[in-house]
Amino acid sequence: MRASFMAFADWVLPAMPYLTVMPIILPAFAAGLIALFRGVNLQRFIALGTLAALTVIAAVMIIVADTHGIQTVQMGGWEAPVGITMVADRLSSIMLFVSSIVLFAVMWYGISQGLRDGDDDDPVAVFLPTYMLLSMGVNLSFLAGDLFNLYVGFEVFLVASYVLLTLGASPQRVRAGIGYVMVSMASSMVFLFALALVYASVGTVNMAQAGIRMEELPSGTRAAIFATFIVAFGIKAAIFPLDAWLPDSYPTAASIVTAVFAGLLTKVGVYAIIRVRSTVFTDGALDSTLMVIALLTMIVGVMGAIAQNDIKRLMSFTLVSHIGYMIFGIALGSVAGLSGAIFYAVHHILVQTSLFLVVGLVERQAGSAQLRRLGSLLYTAPVIALLYLIPALNLGGIPPFSGFLGKVMLIQAGAEDGSWLAWVLIGGAVVTSLLTLYAMMTVWSKGFLRDRADAPEGDVVLARPANLAAREETVASGDRDDVGRVPAGMFLSTAFLVLASTGITFLAGPISNITDRAAQSAQDLSIYRSAVLIDDPSAPTRDLDAFLEQTGAGGGRDSLEHRDSSRPAGPTSTGVTTEMVPEPADAESNKEPNEVSR
Repeated sequence: MRASFMAFADWVLPAMPYLTVMPIILPAFAAGLIALFRGVNLQRFIALGTLAALTVIAAVMIIVADTHGIQTVQMGGWEAPVGITMVADRLSSIMLFVSSIVLFAVMWYGISQGLRDGDDDDPVAVFLPTYMLLSMGVNLSFLAGDLFNLYVGFEVFLVASYVLLTLGASPQRVRAGIGYVMVSMASSMVFLFALALVYASVGTVNMAQAGIRMEELPSGTRAAIFATFIVAFGIKAAIFPLDAWLPDSYPTAASIVTAVFAGLLTKVGVYAIIRVRSTVFTDGALDSTLMVIALLTMIVGVMGAIAQNDIKRLMSFTLVSHIGYMIFGIALGSVAGLSGAIFYAVHHILVQTSLFLVVGLVERQAGSAQLRRLGSLLYTAPVIALLYLIPALNLGGIPPFSGFLGKVMLIQAGAEDGSWLAWVLIGGAVVTSLLTLYAMMTVWSKGFLRDRADAPEGDVVLARPANLAAREETVASGDRDDVGRVPAGMFLSTAFLVLASTGITFLAGPISNITDRAAQSAQDLSIYRSAVLIDDPSAPTRDLDAFLEQTGAGGGRDSLEHRDSSRPAGPTSTGVTTEMVPEPADAESNKEPNEVSR
């Protein structure tokens, strides 16, 4: 099998400079096409086709990154550290692939819902291109090789998320949107301030070069700058105590919006913490602080979940809680811990998105997501019951599901660490898993097993379907003639994600192997730096003229045009260059490349 992957990777390797930037270019191009064409069916086809293509491209990127090492693209012919560098390593490719699956499934779900509702009057021309821009921002965040373009990626998907959160313009959504905008603006300002601190301290925002120069700064300065980044990324990841905004914002949005927010946007924050921790701030000075944050995030989040009556709010609190598991793995600062964090992130993206889509099915079937209004769903909607039970048990950590396997990986990594704080975190992880299972089974007991006639408000439903329109009004259940009518596409898209999350269980060995290799390459600084920095990594970057002289371009800015026109920049001289660096294991004779013993 590996030989087949190697042969395929060899065949596709010449196209990698172009495939690497496709996850950024394709969604932007699709957004423009959708805005240009007026046919609703054509708009939907473009959106769904683009996301399907991105899923295939991301799968190819995983294969190439795993067999041939880190792929880098120097945009416009400007080499790092001055130029814009896109980096596709195992970590970013894995996140791209999983996010593409989620974006595709949620779009399928939303289109199916719209076809059933006849949403010709809904703001499709706003929703679809905005969704594409959200995808572009997420993908740029994963591929960015410098802090500034990571910031740009954050801003692109944050602006798109503002629009998606408030679609429908109901008072509740507008209020939640205002709060979300304020919190996101605060996160962006802190991020920009942290970026400025890095540039002022080391003279570059390229992550590979910044990591080298950070080693020369006093440890206190490094810790202070990293703490600023933790605040910026922690707001987006919803870690304690920066998580209060999430349970108030996400439940007000439409199910398709909440699902993609819960599955992806918080994980972009987690990814950013992993990336800057492994490339820029490598000394682990704040690992103990991150351990405490992880513990509090797990416990406070799950305690909030068990107190909820609204399923969306309950799921929002479990989302916060399980971010703590990923921070736990990052804070251990080991290959095993980081591998567990990546594995758990993959699991959680799929499972949490599945659960929010199931909540949308429950709203559609029963007319509400309030536990006091639900009951009898096991008998009236057995398919929805099955689609809920599988990811619920998965999230609760029941063997042999991927949630259990991911927690075991993290617990083993914590035991290998051996510190008292790691053992406290192990205890917290076990307690959080048990309380999560309790919260999930509370929903099962009240919403699916209980007779609806026994529910306190069992005869009350929402006044209209849970689509992009306002959903605050309630009426008697007899006044809704569409309750119980769920489009087949909504079932199929949800089942697709449930199967994908369950598939991790059956592919746990190969997936954990590649997360091991992703973690090892992320921890080995020489691999990342040699792939990104073609020239002397210690060269100054704030003086452009000096940089051009040092890299052979001549005497200053006037030579830039000559350099671009005289030197081939890629396979077809398009202004894109690529540097492909194999892992050290590839150079050793008689050894399988990229294999990491667990």
